This record gives sequence, structure tokens and C-alpha cells, in this order.
Amino acid sequence: MDSFSGLESFVRAADLLSFAEAGRALGISASAVGKNVARLEQQLGLRLFHRTTRQVRLTQEGSLFHERCRRILDELHDARAAMQAAAEAPRGRLRVSLPTIGYRFLLPVLPEFQARYPEVELDLDFNDHLVDVVEAGLDVVIRSGELADSRLVARRLGPFRFILAASPAYLSERGLPLTPPDLAGHSSLRYRFLNSGKLEEWMLPGLPAMPIALVCNNMEAMLGAAVSGLGLAYMPDFLARDALARGELQQVLAEQLTHSGQFSALWPSSRQLSPKVRAFVDFASERLFKG
Repeated sequence: MDSFSGLESFVRAADLLSFAEAGRALGISASAVGKNVARLEQQLGLRLFHRTTRQVRLTQEGSLFHERCRRILDELHDARAAMQAAAEAPRGRLRVSLPTIGYRFLLPVLPEFQARYPEVELDLDFNDHLVDVVEAGLDVVIRSGELADSRLVARRLGPFRFILAASPAYLSERGLPLTPPDLAGHSSLRYRFLNSGKLEEWMLPGLPAMPIALVCNNMEAMLGAAVSGLGLAYMPDFLARDALARGELQQVLAEQLTHSGQFSALWPSSRQLSPKVRAFVDFASERLFKG
């Protein structure tokens, strides 16, 4: 006997409490369902259904067996769907949410992604608010920090470093700090987190109290303020990379700053990983934050 067919016939008949309805759902006759169930009962040495001319109902053993078989069949169907999905080409609209400054690390590699997967249409949402991935209908989010939502699966993409930088004009006027205590006479530019309202802590041993010249909740604005000579800013290395290369910013205390951050790609654990999501996550893991 085909064991899979037998289990399918039993589970469907148990779901519907009708051999006729189970047969219609499976595309076979009611008698074929009955024969499959009878063979299964014979094989198990148990009666799974109480049968009358008008109805069927599960025995106590049948109810227990139904619960187990339902889980097994669900796993088999999921495995089959996963294998079929793996063979499909990634395509369709892909909704991705990133931090506001995420364009700085993602956009440079997007031409390569589009060349690999021309049938994927990216819909990018750049914002710094906490988003409910499931409620918002997002496919993937990229965020830094630790995973707090148990409904999500995460893959680490790579680390980044924090740096302390100011404009050359500012440092020429105020002096180049060589040790953390030298920062006492300098102006700081501080980032305020949108969700908590807290100021980002500067992870620098021996940091003295510093006057605050500016507080803002936008990293790009803080970068612009540093380039304009308003003070020293603590920021991710990828945010300052272009300004450093152009000579608009100068890094200070590089050896003392060792703190790093971590970005991850997250997606709902309840959803089958589609080819387009798998393609994007694999690509992001391969290409982002690789120095």
C-alpha cells in the first residue's frame, strides 16, 4: 500500500468526517478512501473510525493518531513546498525596511543585485522607527542591535565600527585631542534615538563631561553638522566614509575607539522563505559590511 496515500486519506476523512467529502477533496472515489483507511487500520491493528450508514467518527485511538498524522503531513507539505520554491527563480515585489542611513551601505551594491535577479522589484522603506514586520506586511527588515521579537528569524550581516570625527577647520581651531581627557574642552554633537528619546552613548573609556553643541534625531543631519565644523560627532564608519575620503572630516582617537555595532536581516518566522527573500538575504550577507 502507498503509505502516504493512506495517511492522506485518513487525515482528510478525519478532518471532514466523511469518506465522500474526503474523496472529493483528494480527487478519488469514496470507496478508494475507505479502502485506503481499511488497509491502514489493518496495518496498525487498530480501528480508527466508528462507521455507520450515515456517518463516521473517530475512535479514541483514531483521534490520537489524527493529531500525529496531521503534524507529519503538514511537515511533508512544507518540505515539498520548500523544495519547489528553491527551484523557482526569484521574482516579484520585495518590501524591505532599513534605517534612514541604510542607503549608504545598500545602494552601492544594488546594481549587482538587480543584475543577478532582474525579476525582483525592490520596494525600499528608509526610516528609523521600530516597525512591526508582520503587521506592516514587510518581507525583510535590516536593523542594528539585538533581536527582540520572537516572531522573527535573524541572520547577521556583518559588523561596523563607530568613529569620532570632526572637520579639519574645527580641529585646527579647537585643537587635536590625543587622549580622551583632551575632549573636555570640545563641543559634542549628539544623536537622539527616535524610539526611546535617549542620547546615544559614546563608548570611549575615560570620556570626560563635554558640552553639547547640538542634539538631533537624524544621523545625516549630525554628519552635516560635523562637516560644517560645529563639533565632534560619534557615528558609524560607513556613514563618515565618503566625507573622510574627501577630506571633509578627520578621525580622532581611532586607537581608543574599539566599539562595534551589528546589523541583521530579519523576516517573519511564520512564513515560508520565498525565493526572492532568500536571494536578498543571501546577497546581503555576502556583500554588505565586507570592508
